Amino acid sequence: MSRLFFSLIIVLLISSCGEEKKPVSFVKVEKNQFIRNGKPYTFMGTNFWYGLNLGSPGEGGNRERLIRELDRLASMGVKNLRVMAGSEGPDTEGYRMLPSMQQAPGKYNEDVLEGLDYLLAEMGKRDMVAVMCLNNFWNWSGGVGQYLVWAGAADTIPNPSAPGGDWQLYQNFAASFYSNEKATKLFDDHIRFIVNRKNKITGTLYREDPVIMSWELMNEPRGSNNIPGMQKWIDKTTTFIRQLDPNHLITTGSEGNTSGTGAGTDVFNDHNYKNVDYATVHLWVQNWDFYNPYKADSTYGPSVDFARSYIKGQLEKAKPLGKPVVLEEYGISRDTNNHAAGTPVTIRDKYYTVIFDIVNDEIKSGNSAMAGVNFWAWGGEGRPRVPKGMWKKGDEFVGDPPHEAQGWYSVFDTDSSTIAIIKKYAGLINK
Repeated sequence: MSRLFFSLIIVLLISSCGEEKKPVSFVKVEKNQFIRNGKPYTFMGTNFWYGLNLGSPGEGGNRERLIRELDRLASMGVKNLRVMAGSEGPDTEGYRMLPSMQQAPGKYNEDVLEGLDYLLAEMGKRDMVAVMCLNNFWNWSGGVGQYLVWAGAADTIPNPSAPGGDWQLYQNFAASFYSNEKATKLFDDHIRFIVNRKNKITGTLYREDPVIMSWELMNEPRGSNNIPGMQKWIDKTTTFIRQLDPNHLITTGSEGNTSGTGAGTDVFNDHNYKNVDYATVHLWVQNWDFYNPYKADSTYGPSVDFARSYIKGQLEKAKPLGKPVVLEEYGISRDTNNHAAGTPVTIRDKYYTVIFDIVNDEIKSGNSAMAGVNFWAWGGEGRPRVPKGMWKKGDEFVGDPPHEAQGWYSVFDTDSSTIAIIKKYAGLINK
């Protein structure tokens, strides 16, 4: 009996050694298309910026929830996740995702770092890829404002989210980052640290991990009053990343052309660099004051017209780049701007259908650079402590970042009609 048992073990070992893992390649760009595993790659994705915090084994972490969220997304066909790969302290500040990854220059929270390791490891099991956003123009993760404070440019960030905050004042302050040599050097140090990191769970260096699709300079960089400084910085920093990591794609995280000229953004100019592999575009009909959820009857139709024209216009303007284009942020509120789970999403469902149709039609046309879409944002089973309230340390993470009213743009796991639409179009777009 023991000899038979031993023989079976030997057979099983030999057969398991003979199994070959399906090779997974880095996402590449050929002309204006993404290529993955030798085939054209187009995708339905979402923004899941808080994934690294859920993956933490320490404070703020919830790995059981992370597993459930990734399983839900995978079952929907959503396998491209845009996540934060950097957040800055100190953790005593409000309106920020906490705990932060980098609590002071070069001082890292090991639990949050391991949370990012765990997120990537679990994504790999589900054939998902990550867009790794390294920094943030906005203050909700610390971002460029915190690097400027660390560099001695100010004692505190002029917080636009606080009562009486001035958004234009903040943008002008944040845009000074590009020309602040000490602040950009501190960020370069973070880039080097993350790109060269070895995943503690898989043992894979980040720069050698095909689960990572791309490095993104920051969330929504704006030139504001320092456009030349931003342009020089994009060129310099993307060259630096390419030297560290020749394997992965690089993009900017730019919004493209927003509704106003004061942002200092342009879909062509922001991506017209040798080491920028693809272009990003964001679309916000509500934030840009085209759509009013309290006057949906009169504003929804014109908002859809604007969205259609905006996407077409951005694709046309980006055409000379010869690079793929991703609509990586868009969203709309629940009916009558309700922020609570379980309330109607009639307008959102209509709007998602329109946007997904536009993206799918562009991809199907065969002559468009449109390559993917990431809706904003997946809230999953998270719930706001107070709908429309602001996030506080210890609250559950939802799709809305801590500086915005919680529940605003979140797609919850109970939004069955929206999920059905996402799943339907994932089946079409992922082809």
